Amino acid sequence: MRSFAPILLSLAALAPAAALAKACGPLAYVDPLIGSQDGGNVFPGATLPYGLAKAVADVDGQNTGGFGSDGSNVTGFSSVHDSGTGGNPSLGNFPLFPQLCRGDDLDGCMYRIDDRKVHYVNDSLKAVPGHFAIGLASGIHAEMTVSEHAALYRFTFPEGDAHPHIMLDLTDLWKSRQNASIKVDADTGRMTGNGTFLPSFGAGSYQLHFCVDFFGADVHDTGVWVNNRAGTEPKELYVTRGFNLFYLEAGGFARFKTTGKDRTVTARMGVSFKSGEQACRSAETEIPKPLTDFDRLVKEAKHAWQEKLSPIKVKSGGASEDLLKSFWSGAYRNMIAPQNYTGENPHWDTGRPYFDSFYCMWDSFRVQHPFLTVVDPTAQAQMVQTLLDIYEHDGWLPDCHMSMCNGWTQGGSNADVVIADAYHKNLSSAIDWEVALKAVLADAEDEPLEWSIHGRGGLQSWKKLNYIPYLDYDPLGFGTNSRSISRTLEYAYDDYCLATMAGGMGKRDLEAKYLQRSTNWMNLWKEDQTSFINGTDTGFKGFFQPKYQNGTWGFQDPIACSALASFCSLTTNPSETFEASVWQYLFYVPHSSAALIDLIGGDEAFIKRLDYFHTIGLADISNEPVFLTVYMYHYAGRPALSASRIHTYIPKSFNSSPGGLPGNDDSGAMGSFLFFSVLGLFPVAGQNVYLINPPFFEEVSITSPQTGKTATVRSKNFDPSYKSIYIQSATVNGKPWTKSWISHELFTEGWTLELELGDKESSWGTKTEDRPPSFAVKM
Repeated sequence: MRSFAPILLSLAALAPAAALAKACGPLAYVDPLIGSQDGGNVFPGATLPYGLAKAVADVDGQNTGGFGSDGSNVTGFSSVHDSGTGGNPSLGNFPLFPQLCRGDDLDGCMYRIDDRKVHYVNDSLKAVPGHFAIGLASGIHAEMTVSEHAALYRFTFPEGDAHPHIMLDLTDLWKSRQNASIKVDADTGRMTGNGTFLPSFGAGSYQLHFCVDFFGADVHDTGVWVNNRAGTEPKELYVTRGFNLFYLEAGGFARFKTTGKDRTVTARMGVSFKSGEQACRSAETEIPKPLTDFDRLVKEAKHAWQEKLSPIKVKSGGASEDLLKSFWSGAYRNMIAPQNYTGENPHWDTGRPYFDSFYCMWDSFRVQHPFLTVVDPTAQAQMVQTLLDIYEHDGWLPDCHMSMCNGWTQGGSNADVVIADAYHKNLSSAIDWEVALKAVLADAEDEPLEWSIHGRGGLQSWKKLNYIPYLDYDPLGFGTNSRSISRTLEYAYDDYCLATMAGGMGKRDLEAKYLQRSTNWMNLWKEDQTSFINGTDTGFKGFFQPKYQNGTWGFQDPIACSALASFCSLTTNPSETFEASVWQYLFYVPHSSAALIDLIGGDEAFIKRLDYFHTIGLADISNEPVFLTVYMYHYAGRPALSASRIHTYIPKSFNSSPGGLPGNDDSGAMGSFLFFSVLGLFPVAGQNVYLINPPFFEEVSITSPQTGKTATVRSKNFDPSYKSIYIQSATVNGKPWTKSWISHELFTEGWTLELELGDKESSWGTKTEDRPPSFAVKM
């Protein structure tokens, strides 16, 4: 079979963007296919905001989010997914696959994935919020939409006499199934069952249940299949994983009688983490009339997405349509996950909303959760409450959580930062902040047995030595004995977040204790450490380095784990920094940047290092730790250089093509980085601080769903060619504003920030007193 090069169509490609924007609002600019190539790993299918049901075609190429527009083969259509994650493909359980069997004979059907996979037709692809459609090279056309807990598929078969055949595969995208069962009703074709699977980046296992009903055609026959053969008896099947490396492929099928030209079979699939009965009940309640509900569901999804994006208003000022698409699509992707699993938690039910797919907070705490705090504070408050519910039932805050399972901890206890951010921005009065403080204190003081999945490791050394040692002796708990540099830096910031929460609650003893511990990052500073690239001295001296328990220095090449060296993760080349180099982590002291600048040698030396980092190939914009470094010139009194730097990344690394993201979207992190960069206000997560920069649009307004007041960022002398990108002066509500940062009250109180722009750097924001807050450290 010949291969197909993908030619991608979306709603925005079918009519002039201006006309669509007028008719459809921001949804005209949302393209779910952005990031569906080149490792963006987005989920491009049909979903409601934060919805559990996520329907899309699964492929055998880039399939971490189910579908990738890389011209690979379709292997099925499944109803649950995560979005933008790295590592193993996530979810994609119980895919359906339509086909016409050779000779209209069961023995002519293709059941195993590698046998049944089929190319999709290039120009058939349609992806808009709440609706996904695709044509297969077999002549079958599929389209799908969703409710909260169920997916609705329409499979249209070519004309002919062969009986349409739809099979269900008891697998997931990762082929992690441990066991599964299915029961097929002989009369109706209803398929029910469940399976036990592994989380794609975590510990333990989860069980998922399904309930599939078919409509629009009479049943011809039903049965089960194993490997490459099927039979009409029995009607039930239970399978284990298989033997050794032999993965057992199995499931159920139904064939249908159709006549005439309309050979469409509709499938409704309900899913539940609790029970098969709940999966059926959700499907029946949410999609009671499957043959006529499709258009209703698409319309309701469109309305739900319009409502979620409605706080944001843009006056582009001549900015490109490409940037508009990237901006709105990034906002859209930030509300795909975390996912609202309310009523689906099999472990406890508090009666409050429950969210899952925090995947992972090391990626999302920096910009995604601050985005939700601004645009959807109700959902963000529910997510914070979910974190506290997990703490109260599991004993620990998660750092990563998916499929009802604990995910692997990548660095610090990053839920601490999410909670502190919510506290300082007064997210919700319904949150019990005393419980929140207890949860963060538990991370700081109590080491869990398995700190690979929550909490912190090495706390004995952290408290005694004031750093995490290289090759630490830690008999109290267990995890990957690596990342001593990045964990030290992240634990220090976690403790700072704890200190400021305690201080805000009037607990001065705790504030003082953890402010002191937040200076532990300094203990890994090696002032004489040099850095070479390809044998040439970079000329810079002073870097963080690993240190043994006895106080002697270890060594990690400062460029290791960078784009100029090799990748480092928990399992691939584990090192003393996580997914980034010592050069990268050099700049991760968000609470004490002034002290870091002093260590490096002052403002000019700091700027010289930042410039080198961003221009020599060490900075990796495809990963979250680099985000804040783009704007750290603010801390050296040169906000204009931050403005220059972000324009080297946008649009170069962010555009509206299918490969328009520089790396994994990580549940929306890439989209929210772009969003805040375009807005001209970049959050310092865990603090009530936004760094002010020239926006990429003439004006952006955001109406706070929390207070109903509208914040506006407006540019005077806006230049869509971006030659005038330097702030000359600023006013807030008409009064002069000289600080290079602003607080969250801009959003909740509805301030107007007006920036006068010019083509040359000015003195605005350069004075010491106008720089962003930085905790003072005695050097």
